Amino acid sequence: MNIIASLLLAVTVGYAEVPIVPRPAPAYSQPPDALPAQTIGPNDLISIQVSDCPELSRTFRVSSDGKLVLPLLDHRIVASGLMPAELEERLTEELKSAGLLVAPVVSVSVAEYRSRPVSVVGAVHHPLTFQAMSDSTLIDALAKAEGVNPDAGSFILVTRKDGAIQRIPLKSLMDGSDPGLNLKLVGGEEIRVQEAGKIFVTGNVIKPGVFAMQDNADTTVLKALALSEGLKAYSTKLAYIYRRDPATNKRNEIPVDLDQIMARKSPDVEIYADDILYVPENKSRKMTMNALERLAGFGSTTASGVLIWH
Repeated sequence: MNIIASLLLAVTVGYAEVPIVPRPAPAYSQPPDALPAQTIGPNDLISIQVSDCPELSRTFRVSSDGKLVLPLLDHRIVASGLMPAELEERLTEELKSAGLLVAPVVSVSVAEYRSRPVSVVGAVHHPLTFQAMSDSTLIDALAKAEGVNPDAGSFILVTRKDGAIQRIPLKSLMDGSDPGLNLKLVGGEEIRVQEAGKIFVTGNVIKPGVFAMQDNADTTVLKALALSEGLKAYSTKLAYIYRRDPATNKRNEIPVDLDQIMARKSPDVEIYADDILYVPENKSRKMTMNALERLAGFGSTTASGVLIWH
């Protein structure tokens, strides 16, 4: 008995000398494709990792009402409005309360945001919809759309989720003269780059065509003629602006006295977007001049003795 007691004592002492080191909790690093942490919203894709619980260690889509449906839990978890770290704490408490895990280690990250779309449309090179991040701005949105195209007008309309609309001058935004114009985007905005208004110049001008108006309030008949490189010969004294009536959708004819404007006896006439400026040809004057040129040619021919009468 003494021998057995001695052996048991030796074994006990041997075990007592071995230090007991508690097992460290597994650490979960953020997945390499995780997005920057910001408030979770409806339809976002959440990546969850739970120690010793493979049933919960995968991605879950937040429902349209902002809640998560998870295996092993008999009720839905509100996720919308929480930061990933806050959702980690909530899930830890839920797993403890349900008696599923004694000391769960939970890691949450966002794999895909769908709750904060921003659309960029209008006069841009590449219209698109993207998800706003915490540092997204109006200039960032235009850069994602590859910039504005040559048809861009003077203003950008930013429509917020609540319906509020802000009118941002494009030139001031791009030159940075007012940093406050570079709005922070939180999701739900529509950014519309307005197209420049267009005027149409036709008739007896050197270069008929469609011309963009860079500033709708400062386009006149003389500027329109300059854009079309001026009048041809034999123009009439009167030109005409054809302007659409919003009530009837028909165009009204507005006479313009070119001679008076060019002589600075009448003020220049303003032109609006979608106006047509028509400069008629003075056919009677052209016919008269053609006749005079033919007579002049006839006189030169006879004077040189080339014309022979029979």
